[in-house]
Amino acid sequence: MQKLKERWGITSNFQILLIFIVFAINGSFAAWVAKPLTNWLGLTEELIHPVMYWPLRIVLIFIVYQTTLPLVGFVFGQFRFFWNFEKKFLKRVGLGFLFKG
Repeated sequence: MQKLKERWGITSNFQILLIFIVFAINGSFAAWVAKPLTNWLGLTEELIHPVMYWPLRIVLIFIVYQTTLPLVGFVFGQFRFFWNFEKKFLKRVGLGFLFKG
């Protein structure tokens, strides 16, 4: 646990608890939001073969997750941590240009 706190620049166990809670809530929230969103987009299992449906849904969950992570972090007072986490992650996957001023 100490290595994780050092890596993330966290000083308290309470802050790491909040961060884990945000990750858990946001993951569930992203999966929950993706279902009606896929239906709204017309991407249902009845209309699209499962081989296409599930990868599309997973991509949609990923987009929702990345978008809402700083917002859920804000609710728990951890916006700065998750904003920096998000920028670092998106730079690693090649989307760092989104944060160039």
